[in-house]
Amino acid sequence: MDDEKIIIDVVTAMLNKIGHDVVLAQNGEEAIHLFSIAFDSATPIDLMIMDLTIPAGMGGKDAVYEILKIDPNAKVIVSSGYSHDPAIINFRDYGFSAAIIKPFKLKTLIKIINQLTD
Repeated sequence: MDDEKIIIDVVTAMLNKIGHDVVLAQNGEEAIHLFSIAFDSATPIDLMIMDLTIPAGMGGKDAVYEILKIDPNAKVIVSSGYSHDPAIINFRDYGFSAAIIKPFKLKTLIKIINQLTD
């Protein structure tokens, strides 16, 4: 989930390159809706990457709480360019499974995904 098209395009390409299917959302409300639909289907979402702040909508900080109400075991990575934000530094306190600072490299993304899916 991100509101910037360039971020969505680059991260989608990264995830596709390493064999992941991607579901896109531009804000927290959309991400919650898509997660809820997938949770009740045969193909639930196993990992989410959410931008911390979305100027024109719900960001990851608010959306993660709703996601965890649907699935307390959801794995959600918070993503931001603000490395000093408390939600990045203490990501677990906010319900996130991991944090990644933008811009990030594919190698860093792979490392975090492997840690969360092993």
